[in-house]
Amino acid sequence: MKLTLRKVTVTPIRQNCMILSDQSGRAVVVDPGGESPRLAHETGGLHVEAILLTHGHLDHAGGAADLKALLTARQEGEVPVIGPLRDDLFLLERIEAQAASLGLSGMKSVMPDRFLEDGDVLPLLGHDIEVAHVPGHTPGHVVFILKKAGVVIAGDTLFRGTVGRTDFPYGNERQLLDGIRERLFTLPDEMVVLPGHGLPTTIGEERRCNPAFQR
Repeated sequence: MKLTLRKVTVTPIRQNCMILSDQSGRAVVVDPGGESPRLAHETGGLHVEAILLTHGHLDHAGGAADLKALLTARQEGEVPVIGPLRDDLFLLERIEAQAASLGLSGMKSVMPDRFLEDGDVLPLLGHDIEVAHVPGHTPGHVVFILKKAGVVIAGDTLFRGTVGRTDFPYGNERQLLDGIRERLFTLPDEMVVLPGHGLPTTIGEERRCNPAFQR
């Protein structure tokens, strides 16, 4: 079934929340970092089956708890929060405190209904969404691969012309670069990469030209 992918940029950190929907009106929201009332409005008329998280940083997961509550009330059925790996639980638990320290509002800590594992497959919207563990930016970071749609939802792993930050105490540049080479650069050149910030790119473009892999 054909998917419609819509990017909604949220919070002062300019994070790309993705809304995936099919022709039957079902939808999935990926990385609701904040502005939950706005995201609930953006999904009006759609039945949201799940909220997916690539990793535990506040700008990607800070709106998940409130969005889950809003959608659950509207749809009269629980909307599960799924992902990332349990390795990012320490980040998910301290979203509210971190947001307060940065002067950001409308972000809450969240406990996923299900943690993911590398190799999981999520049958949603008539597609098999493959889960690839690509750590380095955070320990439990996952990437969502939709081969039939030709799309990779990359979170903060691979960007146009760069890669995710690894200067956190728990970051690991070598892990991140190796993970991108092994899990993403083995995909077809034409696969579209939808990053957590900024503009889309393709696997082929980044394999050929990304400066992080030219040194």
